[in-house]
Parts: sequence; structure tokens; C-alpha cells
Amino acid sequence: MSLSRVTVTLPEDVVAEMDRAAANRSRFVLEAVTRELARRRRAALRVSLASPHTDSLVVAESGVGEWGRTLPAEDAEGLLEPSQGRRVRWVEGKGWKEG
Repeated sequence: MSLSRVTVTLPEDVVAEMDRAAANRSRFVLEAVTRELARRRRAALRVSLASPHTDSLVVAESGVGEWGRTLPAEDAEGLLEPSQGRRVRWVEGKGWKEG
């Protein structure tokens, strides 16, 4: 893994608490940033699931199997196995629901 140096400015009391909690500041900051990035990705996914892109609504309405049949064979090869999935439907204001 290649590394980049980043300079951040933090309040002294935060640095003091960080030093009490961890011997390695860089590792502590890396873990904190990694967790925050993961949290933001999950939040973005929740937003996306709550209001999907219009193209995904078309896929949901036509059914995954039907959508897969519209793809060129070379694109669809091994992409999905409709019989292994679960039927879901979009319910306005509630998100994806089984059935």
C-alpha cells in the first residue's frame, strides 16, 4: 500500500484524548477515517435504496429475468440467475418490499 502524508489540525484536547486512547496516532486516524468512510457509504446506499434511479425502477417493474433477456448474450453470460433471486417490488414511500 502506498502512503500519502496528510496534515490535519485538531483541537489540543482531542489530540490529548487520542494520545491517551492509542499509542499510534496515524493508525488511530486511519481507523477513524476508514470507519467514517464506510458509514458514509452505508448512508449513501440507504438514500439510494430509498429513492432509486429511474432506470432501476424500470428493471424492477419488468422483472430481473425479463431485463436479463434484453441484454446482449456476452453481457448477460453469468451475470444473474433469476431463479436464485427473490421477487421484490418498489413501494412508494416505503422502499423495496418482497412479493
